[in-house]
Amino acid sequence: MSVSLTKGQKVSLAKPGGGTLTRVRMGLGWDAVPKKGLFGRGRAPDIDLDASCLLFDASGNLADAVWFRQLRSKDGAVLHTGDNLTGAGEGDDEVINVDLAALPASVAQLVFTVNSFTGQDFSQIANAFCRLVDESTGQEIARYELSGSGGHNAQIMAKVARDGAGWSMTAVGATATGRTFQDLLPAVTQHL
Repeated sequence: MSVSLTKGQKVSLAKPGGGTLTRVRMGLGWDAVPKKGLFGRGRAPDIDLDASCLLFDASGNLADAVWFRQLRSKDGAVLHTGDNLTGAGEGDDEVINVDLAALPASVAQLVFTVNSFTGQDFSQIANAFCRLVDESTGQEIARYELSGSGGHNAQIMAKVARDGAGWSMTAVGATATGRTFQDLLPAVTQHL
């Protein structure tokens, strides 16, 4: 059963009946808002949103980053399946797979971000969401609608953090400005 998260809400990633998730998939989906045409209908422009996963240690230092220019973490536990340049199609447009059990003990938090590499702001983006899926069952665990259209071109979506012996996910939903994850680092560190 999926939980629809609101900004700031936290959900445990413990499995029902005991145990904890070991392999998860963070999916990002979006559509472009069609431009108004002469007769009220227009073509939707291509919008290149990019999903990134930033790995932080317990001190809040960036340990690694997975994004469209580095599709695999140095330890191999995080894998980005590729860059979608348009948002075309149904379902997840970009996917980041995480093997939580394979992450080094030094990694305390994963922060998932999205930014418009081509610079369009979120007023031009519709139906944007991120979701966390149990990779072993394919079941959606949590979904966060990336609401709040506006003049920002990036958003800090969610963080997955060690929580005792397991993990939890928090919907962050903070707006930001930047074309790559490096531009977002000052805003991201406020949510660690």
